[in-house]
Amino acid sequence: MTASDHDGLLAEQLLRLTRRVHRIQKRHLERRGLGVTPAQSRLLRTLAHYGSPPRMADLAARLEVVPRAVTTLVDGLETAGKVRRVPDPANRRVIRIELTDDGRATLRELHAARRCAAEEILAPLTDEQREALGGLLDTLVDGGAAGA
Repeated sequence: MTASDHDGLLAEQLLRLTRRVHRIQKRHLERRGLGVTPAQSRLLRTLAHYGSPPRMADLAARLEVVPRAVTTLVDGLETAGKVRRVPDPANRRVIRIELTDDGRATLRELHAARRCAAEEILAPLTDEQREALGGLLDTLVDGGAAGA
């Protein structure tokens, strides 16, 4: 097997693992009955990382999607009572997005679902293998960021 064949196989394995992770996370989310899509889940997690409520444009940039996609996600989450639009105190024309109490509770459930999914996926690995995998993934993620 050539190096490029081996790299192609590794790329395919990573894609298959990513799809498996998504399937397992989705199943854990559905079991909890949160009524949140994976994309909405990602937006909630992203919101939680801001110190103050971000603008829609900030969310679109952080999520690497077009602003219209964020509007659709926020609309659904706002209807569900998980986020709310608030005017910017410095510029009332600017709208910011903040988590509601229900949104924070949902976020805690999302974190629990992700932990359960991770435990299921990583179950076959020993502690040493998990540590090695974490180091390898850090290298790949950091290497990808440096080249981006």
